[in-house]
Amino acid sequence: MFYPAATMERDALFEIGRRTFDTPEFRGIEFIEVEAKSIINHVPGKFLPFNWTINPYRGCSHSCTYCFARVTHTYMDLNAGKDFESKIYVKVNAADVLRRQLASKRWKGDHIAMGTATDPYQRAEGRYKLMRRIIEALTDYRNPFSILTKGALIQRDIDLLVEAAKVTSVSTALSIATLDEDAWRKAEPGTPHPRKRIETVAKLNDAGIPCGVMIAAVLPGINDSRDQLREIVRAAIGAGATHVSPILLHLRPVVKEEYMRWLADKFPDLVTRYDRLYVRSAYAPNADRKALSATVSDLVHEAGGLRLKPGIAPRFGHRRDQPPQQEPKGQQLALL
Repeated sequence: MFYPAATMERDALFEIGRRTFDTPEFRGIEFIEVEAKSIINHVPGKFLPFNWTINPYRGCSHSCTYCFARVTHTYMDLNAGKDFESKIYVKVNAADVLRRQLASKRWKGDHIAMGTATDPYQRAEGRYKLMRRIIEALTDYRNPFSILTKGALIQRDIDLLVEAAKVTSVSTALSIATLDEDAWRKAEPGTPHPRKRIETVAKLNDAGIPCGVMIAAVLPGINDSRDQLREIVRAAIGAGATHVSPILLHLRPVVKEEYMRWLADKFPDLVTRYDRLYVRSAYAPNADRKALSATVSDLVHEAGGLRLKPGIAPRFGHRRDQPPQQEPKGQQLALL
């Protein structure tokens, strides 16, 4: 995913076992089952719209070439390339630890963002089902949360999200960089088809769960043409997206080296351009980022603007047919 490295925890993990599964979707992947001491991670600074995150997995089989979270595997003495994609840490006690932390008098019921580092709906979730229990815990404690994912598997949990939205603020977003088949297959080989993700946006919004689209990551020279952006913008609007927000690629150390090796193999003619774009910073020049935002804004306007589904408020608001959530009463209030 695409939030800065400040969201990545260096928590204490205690290994309890390793598993492999001889099925096509898990072939070549080792699951390292661990117990975590804590699961709610604090995000330092004030430059992001959230202060707390949950990441039930470390490593990601989506294998996105540009994923900034790749660096977290180096904290475990593994590499940011193949190891990140094939050695997945699974925090098997995530829901139990979460309930303990939510019940603490020190916890104030702040918004929790999920999917800010590795994807909570990657393939491992189909086996371990950690997110269902996490959502149930957040619902029981009426704790507001949001989910960002590339995983169409989130559709499995729509029933739980609907129940959660009855007692707290819930929002979602799908990360969909492009509908271009070639660019998708090369840059995000382990992710669900982007049109399956568009379908997921529509299903979430149809169910009353606000869902937007992050066009991320936008890769210069690969998926950033006006025609490519127009296609994804129109599809997002057609799915009732609450927002359509582009994020231009950023390349931090370690991830940059991995990405540039991939670029030299798949798009060698672009290497010089990237060397120029990212010579001074992990971020492309500010002018390029502003130009991308302006282009997407113009394309949204060209398409007639956002077309929200009935009952959905813009961005991360409450449903139109519901009043803002009241604080829970009795014992629940003490917990929050």
